[in-house]
Amino acid sequence: MSAVKLHRAPERRKRGLFLAEGANAVIAALESRPDAHPDSAVQPTGTGACTEIFYAASAAGRPGIHDALARAQACGIPVRQVTERAAARLSETVTPQGIVAVCRLLDVGLDEALGPATPGLVAVPVGVADPGNAGTIVRIADAMGARAVVLAGDSVDPHNGKCVRSSAGSVFHVPIARRRDTAGALAELRDRGVRILATAADGEVDVDDADDILAGPTAWLFGNEAHGLAPGDAAAADHRVRIPIGGRAESLNLATAAAICLHASARAQRRAGTRG
Repeated sequence: MSAVKLHRAPERRKRGLFLAEGANAVIAALESRPDAHPDSAVQPTGTGACTEIFYAASAAGRPGIHDALARAQACGIPVRQVTERAAARLSETVTPQGIVAVCRLLDVGLDEALGPATPGLVAVPVGVADPGNAGTIVRIADAMGARAVVLAGDSVDPHNGKCVRSSAGSVFHVPIARRRDTAGALAELRDRGVRILATAADGEVDVDDADDILAGPTAWLFGNEAHGLAPGDAAAADHRVRIPIGGRAESLNLATAAAICLHASARAQRRAGTRG
């Protein structure tokens, strides 16, 4: 089965396709529209990123999977029943979820991801290597109403199976761009009128006291899991913001820090009436 080869990044790049496993991811793929920015007046077609679906007979009756298969058939998406062995090969989880969609790659250019207007909130993970963390940040950004996620530097492929699963379908909801040139990405954001913020343990601004900064268009830089932001990337930010820690924990993990910072920006923008 050629779809199994999509577990490998070179094959994904070659064919422009990736796999999304599980009912939630498949439904999100069916509802997505990769050919239109969220600000577009074009309405969803109902086919979205999904091109083909494989499922195991033993899973067909489960509520979420039954719904996904019904939606796919209504949209004219090819639905193919496969053996349990084939379903296990398509899966990357210990317990296969019984349904996998073949989808078109999602990442777009930075300009397209940001849209025509000044973006209100952008998450910029820099050099994030763990696909679970990358997917969780995409999910948090989606929940906080971010305009886009920009995977900068040497970051993980957002189409990695673990990244897609960790996003809980959010890779299909929020535009994702990849830019190896972090400095260039930050320059483009700044040209759009976006203030660049970096998380830093020794930051000069406390996130609890930063509403005046956070109320405007904001892009948050989040560093690598092990080493944080490189000194040059942190220095390139307009402000370095610290998260106060009152207990004895030495630090916060990446996803937790991202949740706190993106929530703080979303809250400040709602209070100021600047959410766009």
